[in-house]
Amino acid sequence: MIRKLNFSAGPAALPEEVLKQAQEEMLDWHGHGLSIMEMSHRSKEYVSVAEQAEQDLRDLMQVPDNYKILFLQGGATSQFSMIPMNLLRDKKTADYINTGVWSKKAIEEASRYCNVNIAATTQHNNFTSAPSQDQLQLNPEAAYVHYTPNETIGGVEFDYIPQTGDVPLVADMSSTILSRPIDVSRFALIYAGAQKNIGPAGLTVVIVREDLLGQTLPGTPTMFDYAVHAAADSMNNTPPTYGWYLAGLIFQWLKRQGGVEGMQAINQRKAEKLYQAIDQSTFYANPVAIANRSWMNVPFTLADAALDKLFIEESEQAGLLNLKGHRSVGGMRASIYNAVPETAVDSLIEFMQHFERKHVENK
Repeated sequence: MIRKLNFSAGPAALPEEVLKQAQEEMLDWHGHGLSIMEMSHRSKEYVSVAEQAEQDLRDLMQVPDNYKILFLQGGATSQFSMIPMNLLRDKKTADYINTGVWSKKAIEEASRYCNVNIAATTQHNNFTSAPSQDQLQLNPEAAYVHYTPNETIGGVEFDYIPQTGDVPLVADMSSTILSRPIDVSRFALIYAGAQKNIGPAGLTVVIVREDLLGQTLPGTPTMFDYAVHAAADSMNNTPPTYGWYLAGLIFQWLKRQGGVEGMQAINQRKAEKLYQAIDQSTFYANPVAIANRSWMNVPFTLADAALDKLFIEESEQAGLLNLKGHRSVGGMRASIYNAVPETAVDSLIEFMQHFERKHVENK
């Protein structure tokens, strides 16, 4: 078979090198006579896999010692509830910055547990930018400040880390984690669904400062308590073992690419190429403010929306998959996460230019 080029926003492309390794180990993991999917999560063999994955992630992100790394189920969406349950403590208000679909979903869920102060919103410009630091109306008495550094659907990315004083900062990094270096110490909690830059769907990573553990709201379910998972090394129940194993393989792959520093150079180059192709064309357009253009999710529209369906059909015939934009935005979207090679972006640009020439000439 010939593998096609996958620009899906998630579940997203996985490194072919990692998939081949997983294939080779599928039936017999390291000579043990069984698949790792069949292995007890409490066996010394699997525990070694889990511990290595955690250490590799800690190395890649330079996670300080006073942070716990949790490998959980429920997707990033479950974190919309777990965060207020664990971080509100004795406070009644939390600050949220609204920059798009995923911010709005987090706000809706948090509103079930506390008074949500919208510290800033860009709804007035249809979520095509991120608010600047001086636009944030932060409450110094808030339990925490939540934001989404990269909005997957709108392709909007913060070009700075918000300064929140003594108020803990929480970030949904599902679409941007491991794409470049970040200073973890500036965050109280980072969470990310795996299905973009970490591994397959079904796994969620939470990086949380230890002093925030153990103060849940009354009635919080046991499985929604970060302290329970931290005390059990994410094995209070059977974890998503295969997803955790695959994430570990991807962390090792990232190290071979030069770590997040190496990925930063590649990702920046991929994004610059694609945005340049869009900007140099009168046939394609990107609606996002230049300073807030995402490296990971690149939405674009065609000058003639009547050609959208044909663009998708012909791109699929050319082996370029999942370029249709989200139904709430329309147009196209190319998600170019870590595992999408630079050659895939080159192929996309070549197809876009060919499609433009053909349809401009036919006018």
